[in-house]
Amino acid sequence: MSPKTYTFPPQLGRLIEHLPIWPSSFTFACVLDLALRQVIRRGDLQALYGKRIAIHVTDAGLRLHFTVLNSGFSAAKGNLIPDLIISASAYDLYLLAMRKEDPDTLFFNRRLVVEGDTELGLIAKNTLDAIEYPILKLERVSPLHLLKTMKKRLWV
Repeated sequence: MSPKTYTFPPQLGRLIEHLPIWPSSFTFACVLDLALRQVIRRGDLQALYGKRIAIHVTDAGLRLHFTVLNSGFSAAKGNLIPDLIISASAYDLYLLAMRKEDPDTLFFNRRLVVEGDTELGLIAKNTLDAIEYPILKLERVSPLHLLKTMKKRLWV
């Protein structure tokens, strides 16, 4: 695979780094629920229930904290230390999400860092690797689609 082709501008990363964690974590948890609801059975993630997970997008200065519950993904509240922290650049996380790069390759090339409960990280990796899911359809996470879905949930 070719070397990284994109990094966030450093000034933008420094700005994002100072934003509160909860709003972006809430949005991320909602997007995960919408994008993965059809492809992940809740029981598949049982080993992750109640665990605090953080994703750090290193070049963007973005930190996303969430938990996995029986009901789905939820933004983590409070300033507790996560059980698992996964760090990588935005581009490398994109490659992982699109399954264009293997997590082991990124890990051994020091482009993916796993901290905290590494056994939990292996469980998460193996669970996600075992799931057959279609390529993410970006229209499912577009702002218009997200607003329509949220509106349906609120008015039903």
